[in-house]
Amino acid sequence: MEKRKLAVFDIDGTIFRKNLHYELINELSWLGIFPVDVRKKLSLVYSGWLEHEGTYEEYRKAIVGLYSEHVKGVTEEKVLEASRIVVPFQMKRTYIFSEALIKRFRAEGRHIIAISGSPIEVVSEYNKQYLHFDKVFGSEYEKDENGVYTGRSTFEPSKAKGTVVERYVAENDIDLTDSYAIGDTESDIAMLKMVEHPIAFNPNQNLKAAAEKEGWRIVVEKKDVIYDFTSCVAAGGNSSPDDLMGTVTT
Repeated sequence: MEKRKLAVFDIDGTIFRKNLHYELINELSWLGIFPVDVRKKLSLVYSGWLEHEGTYEEYRKAIVGLYSEHVKGVTEEKVLEASRIVVPFQMKRTYIFSEALIKRFRAEGRHIIAISGSPIEVVSEYNKQYLHFDKVFGSEYEKDENGVYTGRSTFEPSKAKGTVVERYVAENDIDLTDSYAIGDTESDIAMLKMVEHPIAFNPNQNLKAAAEKEGWRIVVEKKDVIYDFTSCVAAGGNSSPDDLMGTVTT
């Protein structure tokens, strides 16, 4: 039997237009599970990034720090409750290009996985309600015997996405020939290096530099326009996602 081909996605900023971790913290604060002032801190961190007062990586680390600090003493059920509220409201806020890739990869019968730095609770709920991928990975936090979080992380896949892919491929007897990976920041570089068809999508400066050095495809989506900078092709609103897929296969 022929082995299934692999496609690997980042989620935040790659499939989802926003950040699942951010939305989860915000909802936990609205529910009174996290303190009310966490929303203010979250907004300040986000505004700082939008106003170029910090890098995306600094923004991401600040979110992780906020979550780790305030999830301590919270039960798993409370985080799952917030995740179940967040996902239906946010799940369709996705990128046209990534949605088209997913549709195409499903039609090809590929094995599709996602690796995210957001907590596994909200990532799993997003997959259950919307993505329906073969497997998703998210950050995991330690719980005591009563299901209460200690605030300590036990697994952060965003720090070692290449290792996660390598292990998953080995455990599931998957062929990396003609494989794809798509991501938007430097945390995705290791997984992009593992596949035959890496795509830097809406890359930050660090990933853009790596993609240019490696000769990887660079794709940017702005509103309803998708630009393929690798082949210097721009497709506008009159082009369908399927038209753009031809630029991905070469």
